[in-house]
Amino acid sequence: MRSLGSGGTALPGLVVERLHDGAAGALAGQLSATALITGTNGKTTSAAMLARILRADDRAVIHNRSGSNLMRGVTASLVEAASLLGTLPRRTTAVFEADEAALSAIAAAAPPSVAVFTNLMRDQLDRYGEIETIARRWTEALGGFPGDATLALNIDDPLIASLESQWSGSSVRYGIEDPDVPPAPEGEIMDAVWDPETQDEFRYTRRYFAQLGRWHTDAGARRPVPQVAADQIDNAEQGVSFTLRFPAGERTLSLPAEGLYSVYNALAAAAAATALGVPPDTICSALESHQAAFGRQEDLLVNQRRVRVLLGKNPSGLNQALRTLQAPGERHHLLILLNDGVADGVDVSWIWDVDWESQAPHCRSVVVGGDRAADMALRLEYAGFPAPRAEVTRDTGEALSRALSGVPEHEQLVILPTYTAMLEVRQRFGRMGASRLWDVA
Repeated sequence: MRSLGSGGTALPGLVVERLHDGAAGALAGQLSATALITGTNGKTTSAAMLARILRADDRAVIHNRSGSNLMRGVTASLVEAASLLGTLPRRTTAVFEADEAALSAIAAAAPPSVAVFTNLMRDQLDRYGEIETIARRWTEALGGFPGDATLALNIDDPLIASLESQWSGSSVRYGIEDPDVPPAPEGEIMDAVWDPETQDEFRYTRRYFAQLGRWHTDAGARRPVPQVAADQIDNAEQGVSFTLRFPAGERTLSLPAEGLYSVYNALAAAAAATALGVPPDTICSALESHQAAFGRQEDLLVNQRRVRVLLGKNPSGLNQALRTLQAPGERHHLLILLNDGVADGVDVSWIWDVDWESQAPHCRSVVVGGDRAADMALRLEYAGFPAPRAEVTRDTGEALSRALSGVPEHEQLVILPTYTAMLEVRQRFGRMGASRLWDVA
């Protein structure tokens, strides 16, 4: 089962880069269009949604679906799609998830027809620095984009909205227009508090989560009106329905993914697809057939137990994942895996900014594992969680076995891993013969 095995790898791309430094650019030059998707949260899912939409529009698509979003991963995706003579299929569109810090290099090799910016939040400070640093890098990257490129901007994030003033080309703005979306819980963190240019505080008539919402400043800056928007959002069991507004009209769709952040992912894909000329009906039908990428609300069957994996790699993203687990009366068996590898961020102090307190009443049992399991167990103790069901262990495999064995058959285990722990869980599930629930329904 390749999709639940080790996943894609960037190694072929690294080898090709060593042998031919300009290989990615030479291959990308054959593309009919390129979509780059970057941002702190939502890149992998938004890219998968966009790739599905484009295939539904009868386009050949290259997509770094494994989530290998550095330059070598993009090169590997292009090499995999090329013939032995180094040619790509005609009329091929590329959809590349791009690491925040790698955007400039990827755009130089594969100039974007459309570039999607999802959000900008605190993540891996040891690697990226503060969010203002990334914002400056993105502004510099815009200077290397083709003049006919289109930006797709999440204007509910004021830092993303500000990119439009740095761009002389066209843009498609997207955001949420539903006035009845529940506000962020009181005290939930914001990663952007003030405008880095004017130092004016962001103020809100409605804040959805983190710094996303209907914002303005006393200096007169304010959230623009989106051209692609979600309204009448209705969260249901195992999905969310909403009205999707396009410049040419609106459609109602049911998305098989939960939470407000899933709506944002769909909006990002819809905005990019609109910029690429895909009809609204095709966009909506493809979104309704969305299948989760591993670790992003994917539901599995493992040893007769239902398992859901929700990647948690930074405070804002994990808070949103937790909100999908907090329906009235719901209680869950949890496995929480905290690693501190380079891909996770070596500083794990961010776990203290996650609203674990709101999740404690919804926790039936918990197992803790990973390299920094002791840190995680301490955080959960302060949050009022029940004591871990077994002794805290750094070994991911052992923690996974304990968690699965402690969940009654046909009940659900929710796994909340950091990035490298998610990859290990993915490998282990592949060896265990795990099946996606829609494959066995």
